[in-house]
Amino acid sequence: MREVWYHRGMDDKITIIEGPTPEFHPVDEDWARGISEGPTRHDYLLTNVRTYNSAALIERCYRIWRSRGLMILEYRDSMGMATQTPILAARALESAEGQVLQLWVQMEPNQEIEQFLDDDEDDEGNE
Repeated sequence: MREVWYHRGMDDKITIIEGPTPEFHPVDEDWARGISEGPTRHDYLLTNVRTYNSAALIERCYRIWRSRGLMILEYRDSMGMATQTPILAARALESAEGQVLQLWVQMEPNQEIEQFLDDDEDDEGNE
């Protein structure tokens, strides 16, 4: 799991500063699609990240959302490039490894899936 840290003064962003690229899992829940209805289709994904203070991060999310702002997850993609995606929902959990923040995010259609397909094609060429 990745660790989450945040920068003071950047209340509308959660930045993952260490660890590998987050693993995103498809979400097929109607409420996720209902949160961000609009003319553009998006994929809705879930990721889990480890943190030291999940309650503070959840409170920051709620504060931004109450003011009708957009909360952003910032992380490095598999190529090391800074990537941002909107956070739709967040939940804090306790696990054997410590505090975990579950984040539901919105991405352009097939953005992460294409990344994994490219990795699979490279693997096939090496066999």
